Amino acid sequence: MSQFDITDHSHRRLNPLTSEWIIVAPHRTKRPWQGQVEKVAPEQRPTHDPNCYLCPGNTRSGGFKNPDYTNTFIFVNDYSSLLPDTPTSPPPTHSLFQAKSERGLCRVICFSPRHDLSLPQLPQTDIRHVIDVWADQVTELGQTYPWVQIFENKGAMMGCSNPHPHGQLWATETLPTEPAKEDAHQKAYFEAHNKPLLVDYADLELAQQERIVIENQDWLVVVPYWAAWPFETLLLPKQHVLHLPDLSDRQRDNLADIMKRFLTKYDNLFDISFPYSMGWHSAPLDDQNYDHWQLHAHFYPPLLRSATVKKFMVGYEMLGEIQRDLTPEQAAERLRALPES
Repeated sequence: MSQFDITDHSHRRLNPLTSEWIIVAPHRTKRPWQGQVEKVAPEQRPTHDPNCYLCPGNTRSGGFKNPDYTNTFIFVNDYSSLLPDTPTSPPPTHSLFQAKSERGLCRVICFSPRHDLSLPQLPQTDIRHVIDVWADQVTELGQTYPWVQIFENKGAMMGCSNPHPHGQLWATETLPTEPAKEDAHQKAYFEAHNKPLLVDYADLELAQQERIVIENQDWLVVVPYWAAWPFETLLLPKQHVLHLPDLSDRQRDNLADIMKRFLTKYDNLFDISFPYSMGWHSAPLDDQNYDHWQLHAHFYPPLLRSATVKKFMVGYEMLGEIQRDLTPEQAAERLRALPES
């Protein structure tokens, strides 16, 4: 039997944030593609679309009129999934039929009045303003809710219902499933090593330089060792930080810098406005000790081989375990080599 080669032979990798395993099968990238191929939708959009319910001065689908905003614009989602006045649910009738009411608040954040500019196309000063808005929202809503989830679904491929560049914010009264898993495993690691898991991880990535896509004075972007999606990335601060509002002016400036640069790399990978779902994970906002946490952002793009070939989590991924073909190291090398403009 030949000697094991991690760049060519099937293996499993552990995601320490969730304790879930992922199969990596790099030899599968050699197989020919005979699956679905789709045409790329045109990306040209006007600076203002009179039919867009997020553009300044337009009426939204819920009947409310937007102001003539000139910068970032925030409003309560007209069709919120969570509401602050949901009644308390009765106790379950059986342990197999559990349901609990959940109160919360959902807001939409339009990054810019420009209908045609995504985050990497905005000036860096405008990206910095979005970061400040994110931080202010966490500060405000963290007074009431223990979890504030900031996220963006970019592109129709990710289910985005409106092309105007925007993100969302959901504040909830309980810790959601994914952050709860991350909380438990970061806490266990901290108790065992007396250092935050993602702080140690960033130090290892900086030392190895294998999966780093881009870095600056305060931030680094890596394809994580345990990445599930082909070009998944993890955005990490180089210092220990719990929450977005904790970032200094310099850290916020450098966050705007690295976001513009690495999201431009994404766009340059397949010469399209690159689709993804992204979201910030920070320490919960109650009064407990969360020194084991580290602020970070996940980016999950669906594309695999081109602008028209998507990665689907189907079959074995749904019924057994997540599997990927391209190794994280190969993905990082491809992203690292792309231009930033």
